[in-house]
Amino acid sequence: QVQLVESGGGLVQAGGSLRLSCAASGINSSTFRVAVMGWYRQATGNQREMVARIRASGATTYADSVKDRITISRDNPRNTVYLQMSSLRPEDTAAYYCKMELLGVNRYEYWGQGTQVTVSS
Repeated sequence: QVQLVESGGGLVQAGGSLRLSCAASGINSSTFRVAVMGWYRQATGNQREMVARIRASGATTYADSVKDRITISRDNPRNTVYLQMSSLRPEDTAAYYCKMELLGVNRYEYWGQGTQVTVSS
């Protein structure tokens, strides 16, 4: 059973930095290697939105609101994806979720349970 576990959230002052991690278990590294991994966030009262995605090729996509402040990366041998966030703003406060997409004949999606990021002004 695939499981995604996020960590690294917390309380930080505006302008600070955090690094989130998402570790995937129940999947071998050869499958993780081809997965599209993403970070999404959901603030209270808002819809969940994409923050960043990284493909198997390493190609990345970022939301305009976080571009130049956030970097997504992956460590395939460790089945882990990271989100390095800097210059954090109060509006970055949200629950951050990791998502795995396996694209093929059948499409599968898996979500982690989220980690809270709170940015104080």
